Amino acid sequence: MADTTESNVDVLIIGAGPAGLMAATWLSHLTSLPGTALKVRIIDKRSTKIFSGQADGLQCRSLEIFDSLGFADRVWKEAYHMIEICMWNPGSDGVIRRSDRIPDTIVGLSRFQQIVLHQGRIERFFLDNIKKYSSGQISVERGVLPEELAIQDEGEFPVRVKLRYLTEEEAATPQVRAGSKDAATDGLFRSNLLGEDDEDSLISQSKARQGKSEVVNAKYVIGCDGARSWTRRALGPEFELRGEATDFIWGVMDIIPITNFPDIRMRCAIHSAENGSLMVIPRENKLVRLYIQLKEVTPDASGRADRSKITPELIFEAAKRILRPYEIDYEYCDWWTAYQIGQRIAPSFSAKNRIFLAGDAVHTHSPKAGQGMNVSIQDSFNLGWKVGLVAKGICKPSILSTYQSERRRVAQDLIEFDQKFAKLFSGRPAKDVMDAEGVSMEEFKDAFLKGNLFASGLSVDYGPSNLVVKAGDPAELGDRSETSRLLEGIHPIGEEEFAAKQALASGLQVGMRFNSFKVLNQACARPWHFQERLRADGRFRVVLFAGNMLSATQKERVDNFCENLGATESFLRRATPPGQKIDSVVEVLTIHSSPRTETELLRDFPEILHPFDKKTGWDYDKVFVDDVSYHEGYGDAYRNHGVDKERGCVVAVRPDQYVGWIGELEDFEALGRYFEGILVF
Repeated sequence: MADTTESNVDVLIIGAGPAGLMAATWLSHLTSLPGTALKVRIIDKRSTKIFSGQADGLQCRSLEIFDSLGFADRVWKEAYHMIEICMWNPGSDGVIRRSDRIPDTIVGLSRFQQIVLHQGRIERFFLDNIKKYSSGQISVERGVLPEELAIQDEGEFPVRVKLRYLTEEEAATPQVRAGSKDAATDGLFRSNLLGEDDEDSLISQSKARQGKSEVVNAKYVIGCDGARSWTRRALGPEFELRGEATDFIWGVMDIIPITNFPDIRMRCAIHSAENGSLMVIPRENKLVRLYIQLKEVTPDASGRADRSKITPELIFEAAKRILRPYEIDYEYCDWWTAYQIGQRIAPSFSAKNRIFLAGDAVHTHSPKAGQGMNVSIQDSFNLGWKVGLVAKGICKPSILSTYQSERRRVAQDLIEFDQKFAKLFSGRPAKDVMDAEGVSMEEFKDAFLKGNLFASGLSVDYGPSNLVVKAGDPAELGDRSETSRLLEGIHPIGEEEFAAKQALASGLQVGMRFNSFKVLNQACARPWHFQERLRADGRFRVVLFAGNMLSATQKERVDNFCENLGATESFLRRATPPGQKIDSVVEVLTIHSSPRTETELLRDFPEILHPFDKKTGWDYDKVFVDDVSYHEGYGDAYRNHGVDKERGCVVAVRPDQYVGWIGELEDFEALGRYFEGILVF
């Protein structure tokens, strides 16, 4: 008889793709915070991480996230940088010609631009980061499959998950099992053209040989197990993805091309007159990814295409037809697959705020907008700190409802965008202005330009909640679900009052990420992108725009604010556990606007802005100035953030770098109420 052990865990993560690894990374970064130590496990049914293919595009916001975690530099150095998009369209003679060049990333949007890098390398960086910050306590347990899932009504660990341990052969991917070089490049086993996954057969095999099983009792479970998510199916039919597939079938190939096409090292959107469309994505190591419309493959009566007919030869022949009169060939293919364009979303992203779904497990769409890995990572970046801080006893459980209201709305917007974009990309170009059936290339270009802002991840705007104090209907500005409606009345603020608060920092929108400009360290004059100081360590921030510290009136306002901060009953003192440093849960950072050389840290700024430690002395890394640097110019942060250089303001920032509250220096009670709604005192 098989052995069944039992254990308890704070958070169990199912699936070790980008979404699961992001969640595990967040939780590993929380180990330095005060509170109970977290026990975290992450399991995956496969024996290895991704080695070939899958997602490869990384947008601005994802790179900002990686930077907050400490490994953006590794990604940036190794990746291929996307600088320009070239559009190719047919002329009146049917021959494709370059019609436009546009920047791949909107200029000035972020300190990062879009890049491409093999998903396997991204996963490696995540794994290294998890090992470093968890001191080896968190690692992926491979060859482990969930078998049963249930939520109990009571107890400290209310989620019960039964795990099944697989043999090395059972845990191998179809690629590895096949054993041949050609099979290793075949990514169809993960394509949405495959209707079912293989969990049931793997469980049957393990049971037949009386394989090992384990019962895990968890406080929280995060399902990151892909579009055919076992976790989602285990929650019942009410979590089933809703939406529909289109008739558009596309192939994907990663090859080293041999071609006379002049823009093969640029991102290209190519519409042919009659043979379909193609997207070129240049990659690292001379590779190029081709997304190729397969007009000769159509779904059957069931709505699904016959994947047995799809071969790399068929896909590549389609590419050759689209690129004519240019020629293309290859000797080396790293990976290939095919997929059917469709957009689906789950009606709920969580069950009783105990089991959460992220990434492809709750929304699917076409990959051409480069959103799959990015949105999955950003889902978990939104969720990980919330689950972790609640499990550690730092934050109230009520914040967990904001995961669905915030991220499901993003998924809804993504699907709406993808429906329009995929139709424009897959449609036949209009022959002339009278061609009502064809796609206008001007309309396509406009959609591409607007899509670049959306795809960057920087237009995300979260609605009102206990984490975001802004005016408006939480349901309408959230995901329009009952979960969003539960957030009504948490921080009542009228349109007029909110407009006045937002005007204090018009360039820092409440509900959006804290955009970044260069400032100087007051003590040493080193330039920093301020966002670099908002590290992903689980702490909230209070950013004090102190204004002109040389003005006696303004200095008095700052002193009064700091006196309130330091008071025994202030939210800052109450949030700090006994014996811990004053910045252990909420960190105060300052940006002032006076000339750096006319101000001094210890003379002009109250101690609470640069706390003293008996062992390490003053903290020199919390006060910054909006001034010109010797070597890197002037960030002009006050002007770019829309903050008055004399009076300044106060901004509360969440651990994920999103702005939660804005107010005057005198609004200390309102700032305290914001934190009282979030933190456990």
